[in-house]
Amino acid sequence: MVPYFNASMLRDELDALEENVDDFFIAICGIVIYFMQVGFAFLEAGSVRKKNTTNILLMVLLDGFFGCITYWAVGYAFAFGEPSNPFIGHGYFFFSRMSDHKLTHFFFQFVFAATAVTIVSGALAERVAFEAYIIYSIVITGFIYPVVSHWVWADDGWLLKGPGPGPGPDYISYQDFSGSSVVHMVGGIAALVGCKILGPRIGRFNDDGSPNDINGHSIPFVALGGLVLFFGFLAFNGGSQVSISQPGDGVAVSAAIVNTIISGSFGALSTMLLVKYLLPVRKWSIILIINGGLTSMVAICAGCNSAYAWGAAVIGCLGSLTYLGVSALVLKLNIDDPVDAVGVHLGGGTLGVLTAPLFSEVQGVFVVWTAESVLGWLWNALGCLTIAAWCTGLCIILFGSLQLLNIFRVDPEIEAMGLDLTLHGEPAYPHQQKSLDDLNIDENSNVQVIHMKGSPGKQETDVVV
Repeated sequence: MVPYFNASMLRDELDALEENVDDFFIAICGIVIYFMQVGFAFLEAGSVRKKNTTNILLMVLLDGFFGCITYWAVGYAFAFGEPSNPFIGHGYFFFSRMSDHKLTHFFFQFVFAATAVTIVSGALAERVAFEAYIIYSIVITGFIYPVVSHWVWADDGWLLKGPGPGPGPDYISYQDFSGSSVVHMVGGIAALVGCKILGPRIGRFNDDGSPNDINGHSIPFVALGGLVLFFGFLAFNGGSQVSISQPGDGVAVSAAIVNTIISGSFGALSTMLLVKYLLPVRKWSIILIINGGLTSMVAICAGCNSAYAWGAAVIGCLGSLTYLGVSALVLKLNIDDPVDAVGVHLGGGTLGVLTAPLFSEVQGVFVVWTAESVLGWLWNALGCLTIAAWCTGLCIILFGSLQLLNIFRVDPEIEAMGLDLTLHGEPAYPHQQKSLDDLNIDENSNVQVIHMKGSPGKQETDVVV
């Protein structure tokens, strides 16, 4: 007797299996990306002075918590809610009328949003008021970032759809596979505007504009943070395929991962050689090497799924030049960015979205010279300018309002004492951190003292311990 064969039931079971495999793939990649917060915590903690370590760690920790609640409440609705229009989504607030099948997509997109806002915390470190941090973290995660992600990644986003009659040969679409502009440009622009309005740390620049070094307190922390971020980028870019069950998914994920590590490797090594042999530094600088590698990984995000390996290598080398150039320009403008977030994320993100249409295997300008390929690059350039204008305008309003309300920056006395002791009462190194009145510093010691202006008739000092 021939057993009964139900083709419809088998098809349903296969569909369910495909959906479960995709959900598992996205969830695992999202978990690894969330682990990048550990990398940011190490890198940013090592880049600040001991007296501000607890403060920066708490901000990185809360980026995930505030980000989760805000993105659940409104962020995901603005980014991917249904119904929607080409500008913004307006459904799924607090998961209202949202299918459970979108939960893994929510989680994956949330960790991207948390990454964008964490970029800002390092740039404003050591002098931003904690209340101001809470406000800007919520606004960026809840509105500024989600709108950009809707433009680029939502099915009806105006940048994704682009000009043309519809999907097909004549369809011009914005190319940003895993967030060179959506995540990194947004975070980098917010960092730049925030740093400019907030102003430099006390003692960072002299009256003539020349910079003083204010070194972080732990190179091992910075190195560990960089290694964790390198690891996380593999899931960041590979997971952006958001599917592993369909034909071609495995190749796309593999290409994204391989191109990411190739680009990062060329970026790190190019930076190492440039710093040692061509720039005044003339040292094998681990911090600059890490940042050069990170910048190139940021840059390859936009086209990691479609570039040839040689294209990833070229983008990596360009990422090194971009990082060093933007970082030098930021310093020249007397903008104080303790973790070089602007150079890494804004510089790398902009480079990525402008080079993705050049090196694409399918229709890259350097691969297939056609009118469509040139239009593709022009559309990416237009999108880049639009995203920059959107983020710059809203961040000026956001940070300018905090400045006008006098809640953006801590008082000079608090900055001098250190945010750990004054704001949290929990110094990261209790045996080394004391109040200024308790410090007994020998004039021949190696402790750096930066004099700052206090209230009229009173001289305050910022003691770097």
